[in-house]
Amino acid sequence: MEAFAIRGGQPLSGETQVYGAKNAVLPVLAATVMVEDTCVIEGVPDLEDVRVMLAILEALGARVERSGETVQVDARYLHSTQVPPELMRRMRSSVFLMGPLLARFGEVSVSKPGGCVIGQRPIDFHLRGMRALGAAVEEKHGYIRCTANRLYGTHLTLDFPSVGATENLIMAAVLADGVTVIENAAREPEITDLADFLNRCGARVEGAGEDQVRVTGVHHLHGAVHRVIPDRIVAGTMMIAAAATRGRLVLRGACPEHLGALVNKLREMGVRVEISRDIINLESPGCLRAVDVRTAPYPGFPTDLQAPMMALLTTAQGTSVVRERVFEARFKHVNELARMGADITVDWQTAVVRGVPRLTGAVVEATDLRGGAALVIAGLMAEGNTRVEGLHHIDRGYQQIDVYLRDLGADIVRL
Repeated sequence: MEAFAIRGGQPLSGETQVYGAKNAVLPVLAATVMVEDTCVIEGVPDLEDVRVMLAILEALGARVERSGETVQVDARYLHSTQVPPELMRRMRSSVFLMGPLLARFGEVSVSKPGGCVIGQRPIDFHLRGMRALGAAVEEKHGYIRCTANRLYGTHLTLDFPSVGATENLIMAAVLADGVTVIENAAREPEITDLADFLNRCGARVEGAGEDQVRVTGVHHLHGAVHRVIPDRIVAGTMMIAAAATRGRLVLRGACPEHLGALVNKLREMGVRVEISRDIINLESPGCLRAVDVRTAPYPGFPTDLQAPMMALLTTAQGTSVVRERVFEARFKHVNELARMGADITVDWQTAVVRGVPRLTGAVVEATDLRGGAALVIAGLMAEGNTRVEGLHHIDRGYQQIDVYLRDLGADIVRL
């Protein structure tokens, strides 16, 4: 089992570059199966989830070539509409292939998706939308099969602004007959990025990034070149890590407008944050104030930054209240932080964090992606040595996080 060995107490200092967003590139790669041509995707991070998605595309018959951060996908000769179950179970985002495969071939078979266990994430919204577009959906023995002679535009209202459902339904609607309107759509920047890619391929998607998305179906998509947006969650994690170690950070290649909720909370704590175009300068003083955090769909505070933010709050002066309003089981990192001396009480979806003078090193285990990042940050803050196990979770969403942190002065090695 791989693990990080961290010797805490070293302030992070220096410059780093933000790479492409995992949550943007996965649906974009899924969308390439609708394009009977070659697509070039730039800014692709080297992550476990990305490797799984590329393996799925190849299993379906696509020709995939990777050179550094650039991936070429030629999906003209796809020979299968069944996503391999062993790959589907390794990554929840493989569910994004439902809409594109159904739209192009009129059928798709998938198993129930895997991924981090952070609470109930049913795909009911996805399936309800597919049915509204005209598909027949059969669920049996853990497998889902969707079929349709044609998909037809319709008017949909999501019960919750689900990012995955919004993206999946946009992709399904792109090749449908007529106009599809999605109300209460998610507004995350990754949805706008997907729409930008689809429109470059000849789709007609309007309103992405707003709560109403309008998709006018087309008959054919052509190849395109697209660069995915920077990863706002990675950028936020690095900002929190610098603040937690009372360090200084220059973050280049970021999209500051995607990080407004985090920047506001850091400033409220006393962290100095200056923004200039795609550059973020951050400096953290010795004493930080407690703040309350409530996660919410974009543009609210991201649920994916809740765990890293909680690690930061463990040594802030005063008492913070963290309310998780997106996933009901996203406090699994709390017990591990407690091993390091954190004072946290959880009541259902609310955590009360009482600041302590310091954390101490311990052996801890990551049980999910963002909780793992929180434990790394806690290790950087703590006195003494920390061992973080369960790195396969962290590697799903962070590209060589140990290398990036070491370049900023962290004492961290992969065992």
